[in-house]
Amino acid sequence: MNLTSLVAILFGLLFGALALLLSPAKAFLAVIGLAGAVTILRFPFWGLLLFAGMATFMPYSTVNLGIRTTVSEAILALTWGAVVWHRFLSRLPDGPAFARRPTDQMLLWLMLFSVFPFIVGQVITHAESSGVANWLRWLLNLSGVFLAAQLLVDHKQRESLVVALLLGTLAMLVLSIGVFVYTRSGAGIAPILGLFNYANFETLKFGLQAMSPRMGSPWTHPNAIGGIMALLLPLAFCYGMTEQGWKRALGLGVACLGAAALLLASSRGAMVSLALVLLWLASRRVPYTGRLLMIGAALTVALVIAYPPLQERLATIFSSDNASTEVRFDEYRMFPQAVAAYPLGIGFKVDPPVPGTHLLGISNLWLNYIYKIGIVGMLLFVAVTVRWWREARPESGPIRLTKDNALWLGTTAGILSALVSGLFDHYFSFAVVMVALFWLMVGINVLEARRLFPARLPQVKRVDVAEPLLDGVPH
Repeated sequence: MNLTSLVAILFGLLFGALALLLSPAKAFLAVIGLAGAVTILRFPFWGLLLFAGMATFMPYSTVNLGIRTTVSEAILALTWGAVVWHRFLSRLPDGPAFARRPTDQMLLWLMLFSVFPFIVGQVITHAESSGVANWLRWLLNLSGVFLAAQLLVDHKQRESLVVALLLGTLAMLVLSIGVFVYTRSGAGIAPILGLFNYANFETLKFGLQAMSPRMGSPWTHPNAIGGIMALLLPLAFCYGMTEQGWKRALGLGVACLGAAALLLASSRGAMVSLALVLLWLASRRVPYTGRLLMIGAALTVALVIAYPPLQERLATIFSSDNASTEVRFDEYRMFPQAVAAYPLGIGFKVDPPVPGTHLLGISNLWLNYIYKIGIVGMLLFVAVTVRWWREARPESGPIRLTKDNALWLGTTAGILSALVSGLFDHYFSFAVVMVALFWLMVGINVLEARRLFPARLPQVKRVDVAEPLLDGVPH
């Protein structure tokens, strides 16, 4: 009996046991999950595509694998397992030399440094949650940069990943906007999230009901979907403008629906960050950006006129009397007390604020790094972003948007927009899945930048070895 027949028999017995022990629905899902896991182990790149689609469509759908984790993170971990296995079998092509990847190197230093605040947090904070699990999950989410370097070795593969990201985003937007238009409540999506096994469902449902005038989504919080739109909309626009056929429709469809979702979710930080990045692109004379700003303004006016609740929301959204604004002022006012209480950071057991204290959290990307892993950790994150900008920055002068540079320009603008939104929210620091998508975008971006600007790569030092002499003549 050959190995293929043995594997087929074993899987047949396993599927039969699942059918006997589980309900039909659970057995069907288990079979689908096992088939997917085997497929990913055979084809790691498919795992990365599946992660991109799942992470943008239903990011916080969970599965219990001994410990409860999101399906997105489980797929990401399984993809890494497949990469390690294929590396062991020498089935993956060699990527660029690690010594020539400055962004990756600095990110690795950040990950290594996190060991110190992790240990400190285990000692000084007291909570029931597992600091070990939270730390490992954060490292897994950061690893998208390295996974991209392993699997996205050519432009075609990067384009396939972008298509997967946009397809998942399109499905999420159609679902979210459709449910909100039908129910006229942000809590209308709660039953669907329960069907996808979201964790802490009762608390989540209560939170959605409290923010019912704003659109609900699989990202659970209106500001979270705003952050994801800030990250992905520039990529969708650049990709759609340079493609033809269904790819053009996909990119521009995500851009238009994403803009509508921003207004319905009323995320101030995402609106401001996208507007600033669009102005920067317009100043660099990127085609269509000026017209896009005018069209966006016109559509905003039309949507506000057609939807009265949005008028009420926008009337107070930038007011100093807005409750969210007041909370943010309180967070900044009390932040020095948090730093004084935890100068080395609180680690990974809990997210700010620490339970049992009078302190508040902080809605700022960089300050949240200080809160979690200390000032040194935040400086290392800044060093990573500086290294990234040195690799990915555009050349001086006008920028031409072409099919060849659309992925680079779209991801560059998206990352900049996400960083600007970090002035208002903290999601791209330690929020699982969102962090993974952010660093995966960085991975795509630096790979495209290295292809377009090879002269920026640090040169590997060559050691010239003298040729042996034969009768005084080089031989």
